[in-house]
Amino acid sequence: MEFLFSVFGIVSVVFIFLILLFIARYKRCPSNKILVVYGKVGGSESAKCIHGGGAFILPIIQEYEFLDLKPIPIDIDLKGALSKQNIRINTPSTFTVGISTAEGIMLNAAERLLGLSQDEIETQATDIIIGQLRLVIATLSIEEINKDREQFLQLINKHVASELNKVGLELINVNIKDITDESGYIEAIGKKAAAEAINKAKVEVADQDASGATGEARAMREKDVNVAKELAQNEEGVKEAEARKRVAIANFETEASLGEAKAGREREVQIALENARATEGRKEADTEQRIKVATLEAEAISGENHSKAKEALSNAELAERMAEAQQRSEVARAHAMKEILEAEKISEQIRLEKEEVVRNEIEKKKTTIDAEAKAQQLINIARGEADSTLLKYQAEAKGMQELLNAKANGYKEIIEACGGDSKAASTLLLLEQLDTLVSRQTEALANLKIDKITVWDSGSNGNANGQNATSSFIRNYISALPPIHDLAKQVGIDLPDYLGSMNVDGEIELPEAEEIKETNDPETKTSRTPPRKRAIPKKALK
Repeated sequence: MEFLFSVFGIVSVVFIFLILLFIARYKRCPSNKILVVYGKVGGSESAKCIHGGGAFILPIIQEYEFLDLKPIPIDIDLKGALSKQNIRINTPSTFTVGISTAEGIMLNAAERLLGLSQDEIETQATDIIIGQLRLVIATLSIEEINKDREQFLQLINKHVASELNKVGLELINVNIKDITDESGYIEAIGKKAAAEAINKAKVEVADQDASGATGEARAMREKDVNVAKELAQNEEGVKEAEARKRVAIANFETEASLGEAKAGREREVQIALENARATEGRKEADTEQRIKVATLEAEAISGENHSKAKEALSNAELAERMAEAQQRSEVARAHAMKEILEAEKISEQIRLEKEEVVRNEIEKKKTTIDAEAKAQQLINIARGEADSTLLKYQAEAKGMQELLNAKANGYKEIIEACGGDSKAASTLLLLEQLDTLVSRQTEALANLKIDKITVWDSGSNGNANGQNATSSFIRNYISALPPIHDLAKQVGIDLPDYLGSMNVDGEIELPEAEEIKETNDPETKTSRTPPRKRAIPKKALK
């Protein structure tokens, strides 16, 4: 029993230990983080990324870390970025980035950002954003950037997001705060657009004012015409009513008179029938009746004529008022058109003046920019030429120095070969250049065209020095060559004896040829006279 209790206790302890180990090694991933499990994760992947949920971390062979998904705002104060027109612009902006939760991009973040602080991640993202932002600006002109901001942002999202995805980041938001340039080109474009908008608004205001003035004049004219019409119709109605009243009165009076006359005539007839003596009275009544009828008819006709006269007068007054109303309307319209034309003239002058000012400003800016560009180009060209000239002279100086060092080493070896005798070394160097010296001496007569030389020699013993004409001519001819003794003396060397030597008087002494004389000595038929030196005056060599 004790053994069973011991085994049960051990098994219970192991079971509890495994439960505690499982609880300790099972890691849950919050929604704002990515759980990165690295170590032996299976397959060819270097890590396993989990967003949401959890995973059991195997002891010893696996480990884990979290990547924070908190957005990272990055302020980019980009200055001096070159646009497509080679104009430098400034685009201060704010980019919001964060670690992506996409499958492939999460693995990039685990491989490249795991263990880095937020400042280090922000530094990497800043370098990528600045590079891609400069690339996007270089592909667009200032007009495209300024007018179509949506396209500008799309290009930024396209280029920047693709590069950020390579390191496991994604672009959340882009906020371009402002776009300016050092030359003021964007400001000039804005002023031009503002001026055009102001001028357009002024033209529209003037149009509306003109339309309002025209409508007001039209309404006033219609008002006057309608009032005149109503007054004329009112007057016409009054006159018509008065005329009908008078006609009705006249008709009633006529009917009454006719009735009275008829009653009187019947009464007179009855009286005449009854009393013959009433004939004279009846005739007088008949006469009076006729007179009264004529008078009533004349009065009726006069009333009708008076009514027609008043009606004609009323029509004339109505026509006169309508003419006056139309005249006032035409005058008001002419004044309104005049004011409208003057307002349009002033507006057009202001617009032309502002366009001319803006055009002059733009031309001034363009001239300044072109002049600065040309000046910078000339400076760069001059700087490049100066650098190339300096490098050329430095190379020549270095080559000359190497040449002189080589000559010095050669001269040093020659002197060492001569046992330290500098005079012997100089003689060797002169002998090497003897052909050149002799060729230079012979150039003095090289250009003389001498076909042949004829010497007439009488065969006498010659002059006081014992020289005949032929030998004197040859010696004088040779002495006409430039001497090399002075040159040898200047360099500190001695020429061989067969070239002569300089005496104390500065004259060249040439050796005489050996003379062979016939003798009577039977043993020696000929004898040699030792050579003698003859001095050549220095004046003759010059």
